Amino acid sequence: MKKLNICLLALVLTAGLVLPCFAAQTTAAPYDRVFIIGVDGAGRFFNEADTPNFDRIFADGAVDYTARAEIITTSAQNWGAILTGVSYSTHALTNDILGSTERSSDTQYPTIFTYARRAFPDAELASFVNWNPINYGLIENDINVNKQHPGEDDAVTDAICDYFNAGNQPTLFFVQFDSVDHYGHESGSTSEAFINQIEVIDGYLGRIYDTAESNGLLENALFIVVADHGHTRTGGHGGLTMRETNVTLAVSGKGVVKGSSLDSIARNRDVAAIALYALGIERPAYMTSRIPANLFEGVKGETRPIQNDWRDGILSRLSWILTLITKPF
Repeated sequence: MKKLNICLLALVLTAGLVLPCFAAQTTAAPYDRVFIIGVDGAGRFFNEADTPNFDRIFADGAVDYTARAEIITTSAQNWGAILTGVSYSTHALTNDILGSTERSSDTQYPTIFTYARRAFPDAELASFVNWNPINYGLIENDINVNKQHPGEDDAVTDAICDYFNAGNQPTLFFVQFDSVDHYGHESGSTSEAFINQIEVIDGYLGRIYDTAESNGLLENALFIVVADHGHTRTGGHGGLTMRETNVTLAVSGKGVVKGSSLDSIARNRDVAAIALYALGIERPAYMTSRIPANLFEGVKGETRPIQNDWRDGILSRLSWILTLITKPF
């Protein structure tokens, strides 16, 4: 009986994949710029830390602590999905590939930076990271993105503040912090050290936000914080536990539904669709990134059609069922 119920549940969830997708809503750009702050390894755990800066930044925004990571909960698979808008089974990027192979804009599944460059030939685009494979092997190297790898997270924060204070006005700006992931590996997601490091990142987040605001960069901007994956209780990631697969996705800016927790199938991959919509850029038809319901006022949520990536659609549903049954916490 239990197996029958599981099969029925799988059919119901999978059936939801075949609903038609809403047309991409990309008319006039509602925002001048988009900031994406990525926190490697933080998973859902912003909600377990003392994060006064995160709380004030998203007090009038939408916050979800149960957005889903990719089926394989590792860094390249998820940063690849976040910035390309397609699943790992489609982009096929791994940590080894990002660290050894430079990418160009003629790749089959380019990042949102390539689409931003095509739409805005003269715009400032920038990426400041701790984990340099993102700049080397993920974000394309032939589209004039200002890429910086200042060092550890504190140095990344200092460099960002200096960059804003120097008068730079990026249209698309990406940040990746890495230290939380290190503590997750060393101590696990229930450790004091892990939670404390999220609180340290919250301080960096506050500095970045306040410096951007003082330089007039947030007047018509969308501000996003997203995690790639979480960690198990004992440390590490890559599996199907909720501690690994649930991630933080938070969005603030004008027109964002205040107090929303998004819909039940939001994924970190949806950052790509959100960013392109915010900049008024047409989303390519192959993407399985979509705009979640309850995010933007007056904007319908979109389904995730199975025809774009049937392998990921089926496997992600089945893996979530397995998560619920075998590893609920």
